[in-house]
Amino acid sequence: MTPSLDNFRRIVVKVGSSLLVDRSAGQPKRAWLDALADDIVALHGRGADVLVVSSGAIALGRTVLGYPAGGLKLEDSQAAAAVGQIALSRVWAEVLGTRGITAAQILVTLGDTEERRRYLNARETLGRLATLRAVPIINENDTVATSEIRYGDNDRLAARVATMASADLLILLSDIDGLYTAPPALNPDATLIPVVARIDAAIEAMAGDAASELSRGGMRTKIEAGKIATVGGTHMVIADGRVPHPLRRIVEGGPCTWFLTGQTPVAARKIWIGGSLEPRGMLTIDDGADRALKGGASLLPAGVVRVSGNFARGDCVRVVRDGGAEIGRGLVAYDADHAARLAGRNSREIEGVLGVTGRAAMIHRDDLVLRVD
Repeated sequence: MTPSLDNFRRIVVKVGSSLLVDRSAGQPKRAWLDALADDIVALHGRGADVLVVSSGAIALGRTVLGYPAGGLKLEDSQAAAAVGQIALSRVWAEVLGTRGITAAQILVTLGDTEERRRYLNARETLGRLATLRAVPIINENDTVATSEIRYGDNDRLAARVATMASADLLILLSDIDGLYTAPPALNPDATLIPVVARIDAAIEAMAGDAASELSRGGMRTKIEAGKIATVGGTHMVIADGRVPHPLRRIVEGGPCTWFLTGQTPVAARKIWIGGSLEPRGMLTIDDGADRALKGGASLLPAGVVRVSGNFARGDCVRVVRDGGAEIGRGLVAYDADHAARLAGRNSREIEGVLGVTGRAAMIHRDDLVLRVD
């Protein structure tokens, strides 16, 4: 059985350039965007958090700058992105704003999802925007990305964003309605695969190449995105985005391919924290904090009695009782020197001690893994 869109609480929707931009005019497809915005409003209205990973900046900017069709040099792509990002942000703000939803712009690079300090900053921003019921419009920062460090396509970017935001569903809107047993344009006997329980070598072998000059992604990158998403506890679906109301079409049971995961985003994240990261320091806590953590609370500065090690914000640290027994590990919200200054203090004192407003928790419960005794 395929999942229902109604069961997901945080959804990332990826929109490619070829869907969003009219190639002949170099302008956004407003009628299609209006229909997609209606779909987003429907998800948003029933309480889901919606994030959009949108391509299109370079495609829009190259028209404004008068670049001819075909490939662009890196510096020309960066210039086109700088111009086109304004237009892209404006059109999303307009189509969502007229429907009562605030749009936010976030530009990311590879380092923002790979370096833990920046990762945590981006994650906190996405979480706060969700609390405020805004819809982030996210794109790769093509104005500063280089050919050596860029994602190269927004499918994998969307998967990274989905795991960073602890989304439980990633929707890749494409120019095909899912994964087929063979490229349907070349093989009339190719059949759609409605559900992929696990991405294995056979599934990877079915991936074809892309695409159009406006889109860098193909089925191969979508499979790579599926691997990133499902390992991170996020389900993924590939669906045809060329139709009006593409999200509604998924809800109504239209053709698509679901990639399933056997774990939740929080569980996958905690496996990563507990088993993949080398601790850089240690926080010793009192009995009250120990009891609070076991009850599902975050670790507040007041419960920390001692700070050891030389760590930076975002590093993994050990959490131990005031006797040496390790009770868990987590991603710390402060550098070691700031953590030491805050140890034993009430969260209301943070600004007074540091001179700046900081996180209320030393380790947020979503970033904490407790040992099972």
